[in-house]
Amino acid sequence: MKVVLQRVSKASVTINNKIVAEINTGLLVLLGIEEADNQEDIDWLTSKIVNLRIFGDENQVMNLSLKDIDGEMIIVSQFTLHALTKKGNRPSYIKAAKPEIAIPLYEKFIAKMEIELGKKIQTGQFGADMKVALLNDGPVTIIIDSKNKE
Repeated sequence: MKVVLQRVSKASVTINNKIVAEINTGLLVLLGIEEADNQEDIDWLTSKIVNLRIFGDENQVMNLSLKDIDGEMIIVSQFTLHALTKKGNRPSYIKAAKPEIAIPLYEKFIAKMEIELGKKIQTGQFGADMKVALLNDGPVTIIIDSKNKE
């Protein structure tokens, strides 16, 4: 699994001109799932995300986690995170999991994140044409790949 985390002051997801998710201070998580992903990737990644110290403390030092600040979260499925761009100019998405594998893992990721964070998580809609709006705070944008735990 690969995620792009964006620390936000606010973010929203719109589908067919209707806002389906909206948060204030927290994280917008773009989630890419590949065929080889499993529950171990979910467990490691969800724990890493909620405990990552990327929010400012009283001295504006990044010392606090999403859990610490009781922040909000939107998770958006994003198969394009697994784009292969080495050859030619058209990205290949062969590494991205097919829906029959990706959807159950996406749902398990959301459920585990809700347990880790102790609150409901807002989401986009798997496979939908979504418009994602955000006010990146910092900006702070971090990429994490569960296959590269160094």
